[in-house]
Amino acid sequence: MTKNHLGSIYLALAATIWGGMYVVSKVVLTVIQPLELVWLRYVVALITLCLIGVATHQSWHIHRRDFGNIIAIGVIGYAISIWTQFVGTKLSSAQMGAMITSSTPAFMVIFARFILKEKITFRKGLSTIIAMIGVLCIVGVGDIGKANQLGGIVLGIAALTWALMSVLVKRIPSGYSQLVVTTYAIAIATVVITPVVFSQINQTQILALSQPTIWGGVLYLGIVATAAAFFLWNKGLQMVDAASGGLFFFFQPIAGTLLAWFFLGEQVGLSFWIGAVLIFSGVFLVVKEP
Repeated sequence: MTKNHLGSIYLALAATIWGGMYVVSKVVLTVIQPLELVWLRYVVALITLCLIGVATHQSWHIHRRDFGNIIAIGVIGYAISIWTQFVGTKLSSAQMGAMITSSTPAFMVIFARFILKEKITFRKGLSTIIAMIGVLCIVGVGDIGKANQLGGIVLGIAALTWALMSVLVKRIPSGYSQLVVTTYAIAIATVVITPVVFSQINQTQILALSQPTIWGGVLYLGIVATAAAFFLWNKGLQMVDAASGGLFFFFQPIAGTLLAWFFLGEQVGLSFWIGAVLIFSGVFLVVKEP
């Protein structure tokens, strides 16, 4: 298996995990505020990553010249982007969340061109367009006009900042363990948001954590959707170019729709399968690109 194919598997797994995040976060956000949920998610993720790092004897040394990029990843991607994603989901609908955040790969192509000087080939542009049409088929556009406009703006910020973060990951030397880089970035994001969280958290939210559904959701978001998925995403981005890697973000709405069908009984129509074929076609174009 080539490095490109292995990176593609990592990216697809990460995006698939995030597909289930909308269903889980929508439930948890009914009792816990977005920023507090981000903080709880990161505390759980930090504990998980530190335990794995110690058990696998990771080297925690980072050169001073590289720490600026890690700080930027933590603040832009893990603090601002994830917080705005939760806020946007709370203010609007899960469908709008999937729709707008799926514009991330398009922003990644642009950032990769200006920051990493990656060439935008015809094949990459075509694959992005095909995959985005596939997303439109899956999530639809019927409810977007009814959703809260502010939520849509906030989700747009989430997509823009996550794209910028994903490109900045490519500037981290590949010699570092991505588990260590992910741990440091999450730690930085946690430090940034902690003062605000402690000024807002209340007894109601603390008591809500005693509910199995809520703490189960927090554990999923912390261990699976953060510790595991962030590591897989960063690892995968180190193996493929940023513009091509962004296309795997489109696996998110596919997984989200299938999970909603399986757990919530939502109907999956012909448009979903058409969209899924288009997304896989777009991804296949860049995976097979010479």
